[in-house]
Amino acid sequence: MTWVTPITLIGRYVRLEPMTEDHIPALAEIGVGQSFWKFMLYGEMKSEEDMRHWVRKILARVNDVPFVVVHLPSGRAAGATRYLNISPMDRGLEIGGTWYGVEFQRTVVNTESKYLLLRHAFETLGAIRVQLKADVRNIRSQKAIERLGAVKEGVLRNHMILPDGTVRHSVVYSIVDAEWPAIKARLEGLMRKYEEG
Repeated sequence: MTWVTPITLIGRYVRLEPMTEDHIPALAEIGVGQSFWKFMLYGEMKSEEDMRHWVRKILARVNDVPFVVVHLPSGRAAGATRYLNISPMDRGLEIGGTWYGVEFQRTVVNTESKYLLLRHAFETLGAIRVQLKADVRNIRSQKAIERLGAVKEGVLRNHMILPDGTVRHSVVYSIVDAEWPAIKARLEGLMRKYEEG
């Protein structure tokens, strides 16, 4: 299996399936008009047409593996995520471009999605490093990454210019292969808490 092969990852609460244009209406339903876009590189999503443009742009990236996150209990699209900055030679990749509809934020959806992505990266692909980034202003995203157990490495200053002209500083986190067993156990424990209510 190459590192950029589309794959479906299935858990108890979510299914991560390869993104296609067929997902556009469902993603638009949960993503259009949300405030989190101000922290991302894509600009505001004000219509289904904006979402269509975004999906096509993501699908055109040949070195990314984009997923739509499906919430299994409801059968609805919950959001999107992807592998990016994939470097098989260095046995590393990034998990990013992640967003969820408001009703799926701060639920088991993100925990299990990250669990599935990290498990596949470390246990199937043989990664030695997985990176995650967040806008320095996006405290919610940083806290979500820190809950995973990722190590904060620092801030990339003046890292990106967003569509509205904002100069973004990015907080960089990583998980390395030696840390994965403990993080795996941590995430499995968090998911058990969801099951126990």
